[in-house]
Amino acid sequence: MQILDGKEVAAFHRDRVERKLADLLEDNIHPELAILCIGNDKPSAMYAKSMQRLAQATGLTAEIYGKDVAMREDDIISMIEYFNEKKSIYGILPMMPLPGNYNASRIINCIDPAKDVDGLTDTNIAHLCTGRSGFVPCTPRAVIAVLEYYHISLTGKEVVIIGRSNVVGKPLAQLCLNRNATVTHCHTRTRDLQAETRRADILIAAAGRAGLIRGDMVKPGAVVIDVGINRIDGKTVGDVVYDEVANVAGAVTPVPGGIGSVTTMMMLENVVCGQTLTD
Repeated sequence: MQILDGKEVAAFHRDRVERKLADLLEDNIHPELAILCIGNDKPSAMYAKSMQRLAQATGLTAEIYGKDVAMREDDIISMIEYFNEKKSIYGILPMMPLPGNYNASRIINCIDPAKDVDGLTDTNIAHLCTGRSGFVPCTPRAVIAVLEYYHISLTGKEVVIIGRSNVVGKPLAQLCLNRNATVTHCHTRTRDLQAETRRADILIAAAGRAGLIRGDMVKPGAVVIDVGINRIDGKTVGDVVYDEVANVAGAVTPVPGGIGSVTTMMMLENVVCGQTLTD
């Protein structure tokens, strides 16, 4: 059984980011990432600070623009429009979810698609679905980055994805389709989940439910990608029961140290290296 080490993949992409950034700085170009953190969501605030630290460690300027929930929606949009116009800002990253009193779609779609580094705008979603160049949400990009790093082809493979969120499951299904996989999308109303997962050459768990995938749900030799991040008894675990699945699968990502390790690096790569083809 092969462990698909996200830290190794992240290090590979970090080298690419740092080399590209060095070229930009040599040309006196100083790209910035604007991180928009509105409200009192503690996980969002922690992720924003983690993203800022990693960006700064690579040499990229990253600023957190924090506002409380009392900020007017029109003021948020004005701030985003300022970021859109400021040439040094290459990426705008709103921490999600936004507080419920805001129209999240309106705010997100004010972001210039060319600076929408987490692929949230309707324009970038449309580009993904039609195979055009654009920004792709970073967690799905991280899954593809891991598969490509380990030379795991999607062409002709049976891919089963569990989870249909707009930021992970749905864009990931499209990325797999664009790479000639046959995709089955499972969710909470799938009648016989085990029957579906056991057909998968590549099984991707992104449901956010600890212990969802057990060893008897995996086809022998399959590749298992665990996107889940759950806190159980003070520990971070995925959606996959790792010890059981490792005895059956041909390859598996650990949690922690798997997809999560790559996701933040995909964000920085989007900022520094720009848009990519989605096919």
